[in-house]
Amino acid sequence: MLTLDHGFLELDNNTAERSMRPIALGRKNYLFMGSEGSGKSAAIAYTLIETAKLNGVDPQAWLTDVLGRIADHKITKLDELMPWRYAEVSA
Repeated sequence: MLTLDHGFLELDNNTAERSMRPIALGRKNYLFMGSEGSGKSAAIAYTLIETAKLNGVDPQAWLTDVLGRIADHKITKLDELMPWRYAEVSA
């Protein structure tokens, strides 16, 4: 068995299931966002926040920094505003 050969592998997927729990619990509420446009906006916000978390970045600090800098930032250098780049700079 692969997990017995490699002790660093987890026996279950509880970590993944726990990270999905808030979305599953709020699913009924997300149906009533008000309109299709606001549902899309919420999906974008959740994606940004979860991407920041996956990169070990505080979502509020990252979004505050990005929203303060994005107006004057060159469109060709948007990769500099991504959470994984923020993690490199803030570390």
